[in-house]
Amino acid sequence: MDLSGNLRPMRLLKRLFDILISLSLILLFLPIFCIIAIFIILFDGLPVLFIQNRIGYKGRSFSLIKFRTMRSSKKNIEESFLVGNSSRVTFFGKFLRKSKLDELPQLVNVLFGSMSFVGPRPELKEWVNAYPDRWLKIHSIKPGITDPASILYRHEEKILNASINPKATYREIILPHKLSIYEKYIDNWSFFGDITILFKTIFSIFR
Repeated sequence: MDLSGNLRPMRLLKRLFDILISLSLILLFLPIFCIIAIFIILFDGLPVLFIQNRIGYKGRSFSLIKFRTMRSSKKNIEESFLVGNSSRVTFFGKFLRKSKLDELPQLVNVLFGSMSFVGPRPELKEWVNAYPDRWLKIHSIKPGITDPASILYRHEEKILNASINPKATYREIILPHKLSIYEKYIDNWSFFGDITILFKTIFSIFR
C-alpha cells in the first residue's frame, strides 16, 4: 500500500509530526550533541560526523548522517559496508552504538525530509542492487530511523560478528528477512502504528 491517494491526510500528518518532533529534539539535545562531539574529538580527533550515501525515497541517493564511531581513515569513510567488522570501532564509539546515540544526527535528515522517524532503514546501493525488484516497493515511502526490523535486529552486529561469512549471512539471511518486514510494514501502515513502533524502539534501547 503506497502512502498516497486516500492516505494523503495521514501522510501529511506524518510529515508534520516529523518536522515538529525532530526540530524539538534537535533543540532539546543540542547540549548532548556538543558533549558527544567533544568526546569524539578527544578520543579520536576529527571528523565528528560520519556521512554516507544511502538510497531512499523513490530510489534517490541522499547523505545519511551519524556520529562517527570508527577510527578515522579515508578508506574507512569510503568503504561500502564493513559487515561484521567491529575492529575499528573506537572505545567511545562502542558506547554510542550500544546506546544508539550515534543515530542522533539523523534528526537533521528527518527535519529536512530525506528521512522519517519510522520507515524502512535506508541501505547502500550495493544492497539495493542485491534485490532491486523488492526495493521498488520499499522505496515508495521514505526511509526511517527505526522500524520493526530495526527493533528485531537491534543486536545485528553481534550476529554478524559470530558468523563465519558475515557478508553472506547479511545478504542471504538477514537482508531478505528485513525486506519481508519492510513490505509488511508498508502493507499495514498507519500513523498510530508508527507511534507504537517509536515507543517499542525506546523500550528496546533501555531493555
